[in-house]
Amino acid sequence: MHNYVLGVDFGTDSVRALLVNSQNGETVSSEVFAYPRWKNGKYCDPSKNQFRQHPKDHLEGLAFTVNAVIKNSGIPKEQIKGICVDTTGSSPLPVDREGRPLALSAPFADNPNAQMILWKDHTAVAEAEEINQLARTWGGIDFTKFEGGIYSSEWFWAKILHIVRKDPEVAAAAFSWMEHCDYMTFELTGGKDLLNFKRSRCAAGHKALWHESWGGLPDARFLEKLDPRLATLKSQLYKDTFTSDIPAGSLSREWADKLGLVPGMTVAVGTFDAHAGAVGGEVSDGTLVKVMGTSTCDIMVSSYASLKDKTVRGICGQVDGSVLPGKIGLEAGQSGFGDVLAWFVELIQKPVMETLSEASLSSGDLTEIRHILEEKLILTLSKQAETISPEQTQVLALDWINGRRTPDANQNLKGALSGLDMGTDAARVYKALVESICYGSKRIIERFREEGVQIDQVIGLGGVAKKSTLVMQTMADVLNMPIKIAKSEQAPALGAAIYAATAAGIHHNVADAILKMGNGFDQVYKPSPDNVEIYRRNYQEYIKLGDFIESKTGPSD
Repeated sequence: MHNYVLGVDFGTDSVRALLVNSQNGETVSSEVFAYPRWKNGKYCDPSKNQFRQHPKDHLEGLAFTVNAVIKNSGIPKEQIKGICVDTTGSSPLPVDREGRPLALSAPFADNPNAQMILWKDHTAVAEAEEINQLARTWGGIDFTKFEGGIYSSEWFWAKILHIVRKDPEVAAAAFSWMEHCDYMTFELTGGKDLLNFKRSRCAAGHKALWHESWGGLPDARFLEKLDPRLATLKSQLYKDTFTSDIPAGSLSREWADKLGLVPGMTVAVGTFDAHAGAVGGEVSDGTLVKVMGTSTCDIMVSSYASLKDKTVRGICGQVDGSVLPGKIGLEAGQSGFGDVLAWFVELIQKPVMETLSEASLSSGDLTEIRHILEEKLILTLSKQAETISPEQTQVLALDWINGRRTPDANQNLKGALSGLDMGTDAARVYKALVESICYGSKRIIERFREEGVQIDQVIGLGGVAKKSTLVMQTMADVLNMPIKIAKSEQAPALGAAIYAATAAGIHHNVADAILKMGNGFDQVYKPSPDNVEIYRRNYQEYIKLGDFIESKTGPSD
């Protein structure tokens, strides 16, 4: 009999579960659950860059998707040996002394500050800048040096500092905070001992300033200078962290009953979606894996000997074992990718729907029109943009609509458009936005190479990589590199399943599990020689536009 494992991937808009054959990596069954509260915009205020999620969305999604894949597969539950979750990050959640989210208690059920602070929430820009200034001036260790030298408002400490200052009730009630991946894993294992629970190395190292060289989390004296409550919080967090190839614990009876699984099954240490995606995309030395969705995460691994003691400037961290145990994981990325294109589509669509709603159309007609626009408008723009040669338009865009993650994080930055004239139509603007997100990717690759990190190949995965020929061909042309597309439709969930198979002892290590369970690649985009030189010139104009916009903007976070 074959053994099977579960990978559960909590994304920005939905959670998906995969049941995978641990011998050959075949996906036997999959299911997706869209977060209902998130879809309705609850607890969010885009005008303030506030994005929060209620943990009920995640708990309900976990139960629904896992039950569905087991039922649809027909696989006996006794043959399912392990589970691993990956999530967005940094997405911290305030919890009480027992590890129960404050949002699940009546006093905080509808308080946005008691919800999970989603990765894309940028309300903590000022706090991130404060952390950066202190790290450079306090006279001790620069705790940001393994985070690229710049701490971001998207990350753990900045978000917590913002909330505890803004909301005294949440600050008083929160005994601790947990990254989303840690909380879901804690739940699955029964959640009995918060202080001794095995927290994710990936989350701690890339987002919480954890590093083995200074004994774990930052010095309490450093945290106290920011706010004494952070120093207290440190004692209620963790010292050690763990990689996702080992068990965090066993599946509790309560969750086994909820999910239709066997109690005692292995639950692997949780991780972040992009890092699991890199595993699902068969990452190796010299390979840049681009996980492309609403944002991007660019993941690499490096041997200890290759990186030595070097710290790479302006990225999202370098962490021992965050991707492959035994190697240093390197992370970069863009705060907006698919989100940039979705913003433009919504910009066009929203006033149309508002105008039609004022007309004498039936609610059924309005619903049908909205459905058609949501399904077809981006396809129409893509088809039109594909017919436009890069030399046929002078429109240039800057992709910082959601700030800049890397290189050199600065969430104060804004997007821009230039070169508009009376002949500029929606397709040309859309094409310029596609080009801008590809230029942003090129900047990341250039930074890695400037820092001595070798990149031999690029692998693309995620929704954008699988669905958008326009984006991927433009990316190949801008980078002047072939891009291999991972075959798996759900590479992060597959990567989580690979971790689960390793933690369950089915495979000796993650590298062996990748060899057995990797799904390979189904497409390669090759650069078009006619476009490479045009994009090389246009990229220089993109750099100039970026320098101009940045010179007019406030300090980085």
